[in-house]
Amino acid sequence: MSDPKNQKVCIIGLGYVGFPLAVLCSSKGYEVYGFDKDEEKLQRIEKRENIVDEPYLEKLLPKSNIQIIRDEKKIAECDINIICVPTPVNEKHYPDLSFVESASALVAANLKPGSLVIVESTINPGVCEEVVRPIFERAGHKVGQDVYISHCPERIDPGNAKWNVTNIPRVVGSFDPIGLQMSLDFYRSVIDAEIMPMKTIREAEATKIIENSFRDINIAFVNELARSFDLMDIDIVNVIRGAATKPFAFLAHWPSCGVGGHCIPVDPYYLIEKAKEHDFDHRFLRIARSINNDMPLYTVELLQDALNEIEKSFKGTSIGVLGVSYKADVGDLRESPALKIIELLKENGADLQIFDPYVPEKSTVKSIDELLDKSEAVVLTADHRQFLEIAPEKFKENGIRVIIDGKNCLNKDKLIELGIIYKGIGR
Repeated sequence: MSDPKNQKVCIIGLGYVGFPLAVLCSSKGYEVYGFDKDEEKLQRIEKRENIVDEPYLEKLLPKSNIQIIRDEKKIAECDINIICVPTPVNEKHYPDLSFVESASALVAANLKPGSLVIVESTINPGVCEEVVRPIFERAGHKVGQDVYISHCPERIDPGNAKWNVTNIPRVVGSFDPIGLQMSLDFYRSVIDAEIMPMKTIREAEATKIIENSFRDINIAFVNELARSFDLMDIDIVNVIRGAATKPFAFLAHWPSCGVGGHCIPVDPYYLIEKAKEHDFDHRFLRIARSINNDMPLYTVELLQDALNEIEKSFKGTSIGVLGVSYKADVGDLRESPALKIIELLKENGADLQIFDPYVPEKSTVKSIDELLDKSEAVVLTADHRQFLEIAPEKFKENGIRVIIDGKNCLNKDKLIELGIIYKGIGR
């Protein structure tokens, strides 16, 4: 096992992945350094702030001490360098590996001989071989001799009260047995869960891609069912609950106004584009992405249909948008479908009132009460706990005539009973 007292760890990229890992490593006794180009973020970390607002980190932060690196040469003192930078897609959905490339070059230029480099960023199969390794070789390093390179794809679920960086099982792949064992020793010293070795580094890369592609495909399936069932007057939520009573061979997924986050809307494109290099077309993945990308527009169309029932149009109608983040009780905007819904509503001339307690900078009103008071219709795009606690009668009392429930989380029957036009996603 790794002896934390004798090893220095450097985390490259202190975001939703890197910061919790840095805190964990430090709490386990490693001397931890952190590198990031966001100076405001670095200053907050130096103040020991919980920059990702994960409650479980509150217990670990007092035990941790992340030393910020502003001089990149300091990286050369570290034994383990972990790359946790973003891997987004561009407007054409093509993978953007520029952050991984720059982080790899940074480490390669400031490398301690014999050190371990782990890429945690989500990448498509072949990136470590075709992109990362050549960067180190061009810098004069020999992989398997003076540098060991591994891939351990991150598994982060923001806001999850049970599963986090401390206890989620992981997989690791490497270029050689020594690098693999070094990586296994490290992760087993900090994570209270199984660390599974993969036979190749390419297998490790592929593991994360299929995890999120699996979810994307299943979400697309229920989103398509929702649109179909809506036309047949079938409540998709009740149907899924019924199907979920089967104790085997069914895993419930839920429709919504769109798919957000740093993984599901992004990772399938990495596999789609990589397969093209091998003359293979992932039609299934492309269709799933298309279906899920269409859900914000479908949500806006539901609102238009509902407004038509009260002889209203978007233009000039005051519409409240409850939620901007992509997930309940977090302030994460990455790939949030709410942003697309807001954009579409603005394009159609709606007078928007926006509130998200976790994203005040995107809110145009200061409270739920203010939003309801100023709105004629409401679109719920995030199932924050505060929104779920709104009594159905409160919508009625504020003159709300239309509700589009993009998360299928409100009391449908009660709202309809109160005379409010309610439309969910497939219900």
